Amino acid sequence: MPLDRRTFLGTSAATGVALAAGASAQAAAAEPAAAGAAGKGRVKRYSFTVMGTTDLHGNVFNWDYFTDKEFDDKAHNDVGLAKISTLVNQVREEKGRRNTLLIDAGDTIQGTQLSYYYAKVDPITAARGPVHPMAQAMNRIGYDAAALGNHEFNYGIPVLRKFEEQCDFPLLGANALDAKTQRPAFAPYSMHRLRTPHGRDVKVAVLGLTNPGIAIWDKANVQGKMTFPGLEEQAAKWVPKLRSMGADVVIVSAHSGSSGTSSYGDQLPYIENAAGLVAEQVPGIDAILVGHAHTEIPEYFVTNKETGEQVVLSEPLKWGQRLTLFDFDLVWSKGRWTVEKVAAKVLNSNAVDEDPAITGLLGDEHEKVVAYVNQVIGTSLAAMSTAEGPYKDVPIIDLISHVQAETVKAALAGGSYAALPVISQASCFSRTAAIPAGEVTIRDAAGLYPFENTLEARLITGAQLKEYLEYSARYYVQTPAGAAVDPAKLTNAENIPDYNYDAVYGVTYEIDIAKPAGSRIANLRFEGKALDPAAEFVLAVNNYRASGGGNFPHVPGAKQLWSNSEEIRNTIIQWVTAKGTVDPAAFASVDWKLTRDGVPVF
Repeated sequence: MPLDRRTFLGTSAATGVALAAGASAQAAAAEPAAAGAAGKGRVKRYSFTVMGTTDLHGNVFNWDYFTDKEFDDKAHNDVGLAKISTLVNQVREEKGRRNTLLIDAGDTIQGTQLSYYYAKVDPITAARGPVHPMAQAMNRIGYDAAALGNHEFNYGIPVLRKFEEQCDFPLLGANALDAKTQRPAFAPYSMHRLRTPHGRDVKVAVLGLTNPGIAIWDKANVQGKMTFPGLEEQAAKWVPKLRSMGADVVIVSAHSGSSGTSSYGDQLPYIENAAGLVAEQVPGIDAILVGHAHTEIPEYFVTNKETGEQVVLSEPLKWGQRLTLFDFDLVWSKGRWTVEKVAAKVLNSNAVDEDPAITGLLGDEHEKVVAYVNQVIGTSLAAMSTAEGPYKDVPIIDLISHVQAETVKAALAGGSYAALPVISQASCFSRTAAIPAGEVTIRDAAGLYPFENTLEARLITGAQLKEYLEYSARYYVQTPAGAAVDPAKLTNAENIPDYNYDAVYGVTYEIDIAKPAGSRIANLRFEGKALDPAAEFVLAVNNYRASGGGNFPHVPGAKQLWSNSEEIRNTIIQWVTAKGTVDPAAFASVDWKLTRDGVPVF
């Protein structure tokens, strides 16, 4: 794969983008007099602000395409770049545009039906195709740089490259390497020059780092094309280079959480959530914009082991719900600018209105997608909901597994594995997904599966299935028999998210939550008989799980019998369209239940 035109070793193009931004900043009208003002006496001081977003996931409008109404949650958060734009405008008005930068930490082009539509339905890669709504919005707002997220690779490298081409700012990924040359496949960094009132410019370097888990999660799209080494080792390579190039301030935009944990276990020698380790191990970093973990961290300090210096980290909440502000105070000393102080905080986007410049820019695209998702594709004989899906076997999750099992059976028909029983895994991806009684639309069906996962068939044994289920059952908090059960506090043990709890369709079993994790699965049966540990099954499984996502045992190493490039979400939509009628009686069954000492919890 050829190197990107903006990449290697700084690339004058990346610097040119920064200089152009600086020039336009100079031309900005009426900067506040206080911004960047000198301190008392002869000491030269300068202050500036770096704003940051992350995990925007295709959100431009404060709109939920799956519910077809304005977004809302229990905390009354708002979402979208239109809200972020208003906050950015306010900060620029307060600080002075030339005293600010705006960056992002990745996961930009996947997550809503708006972003899906322009990747798949009316793709940006088509001849004379449209400009991606996220590129349009981010260009209008005036982003200076964005790191690559792992979900940038979900639609394949051609879509990502087209999106990159449409952006007026560089996409950064110092640890996204060309598989053949081991050189950066994207710009590793961007350099930005801020003009101070003192005639001494400040050079701000932004180093982009992405997630090594891409090699597992999007194996089909990147294998043999790109590799993704660890964040710490690449930061240790690039930060000294940036300093030697005259960077006064080094900021890392890292699509990697701060906790030092990984969901893919020991499958790669790299840590998934390594931002805190980067701050601790690599000297010369002033601040890190954190992404990927979908948590809110207004301000978090990590001490660098080598220098003893404090590095400030901040992670704004996902989907444009928060905007991080890093406020830098610099002093001119011994012929150079030195960072004297850095503070961080987040602003809440629910405190402002949407910017009409953004909603007006993309109003047509929004309406087109709303019309698309509201197309009627069938009729349901009963209402179904995922509300109780994390702790009960509900029909709507069975629908996912039934469609997957049918699809795999059809794919294997007439082959050497056609006689084997097919079982299926599924998770509750959203606790608010629902299919109403009556008309079923695309958004109803798509809401069951918000991720771009595809379907595979893997060969496993009964013994392996038992261990798989035991691993999944760690999700529940151990609850003694007789103790009160609060469904709101029963799940997410060890901070396991809902999407990493799998229920398996086609066998029956109990999960005894009074017992410790690892010994909870009881009465595991197939067709009414105790499961034979040596029996072979075909597991219909999504590619995330099959590739090691969640670190479930056995499946990543199991023999692949079949795989498909079609998103499971589309497979569900096509199934409903073909059937015309969704009848829970045809597929719903209680295959699993929670118990304590053999007594059902519900």
